[in-house]
Amino acid sequence: MTFISFEGIDGSGKSTQARRLAEALRARGHAVTLTREPGGSPGAEDIRRMVLEGEAERWSARTELLLFTAARRDHLEKTIQPALDRGEIVITDRFADSTRMYQGLRGGLEDQVDILHASMIGVEPDLTVLIDIPAETGLGRARARHGGEQRFEDMGLGLQRQMRDGFLRLAAAPRFQIIDGTGDPDAVAQDVLGAVLARLPL
Repeated sequence: MTFISFEGIDGSGKSTQARRLAEALRARGHAVTLTREPGGSPGAEDIRRMVLEGEAERWSARTELLLFTAARRDHLEKTIQPALDRGEIVITDRFADSTRMYQGLRGGLEDQVDILHASMIGVEPDLTVLIDIPAETGLGRARARHGGEQRFEDMGLGLQRQMRDGFLRLAAAPRFQIIDGTGDPDAVAQDVLGAVLARLPL
């Protein structure tokens, strides 16, 4: 069973690198499920539209925590665990560490995040790849996308700096691998693949 998550601030390139890793592992003959949070299952995708669009102050961090946990539970039941049970590698673009940051750290809800995660989710990735870039770079990239899912980007540079610092503190845990995301995407993809192959028995 291999479960890999990608984390990072908005605009870090983690979605691109999650996709690139999935492609590289499939090319090596592995069955891979590539998914994302919030989302990854029909019910969770409904919640995604609620929490990522609209005004920045639409939801409090406490309400977001409940919504994200509900989405993650559905995602785990409908997508992640069935794929793991089939013997596939699961790669997810964000998982519980994003909730620890965007709701826990931002809202001062760290204890509540951990309590909900332990009681409702109870799963951590085997490996978490943190794509690290400066907050200014990430915010510039994220805003350049001009998509509809800009609610957290609209909270500004201060939030992105807080989130980057928080992710780097989380990355002291053994399951993390920090990858410098400032380089060429091809070079970053090679770094990711090398790190994954070195850390997991694939």
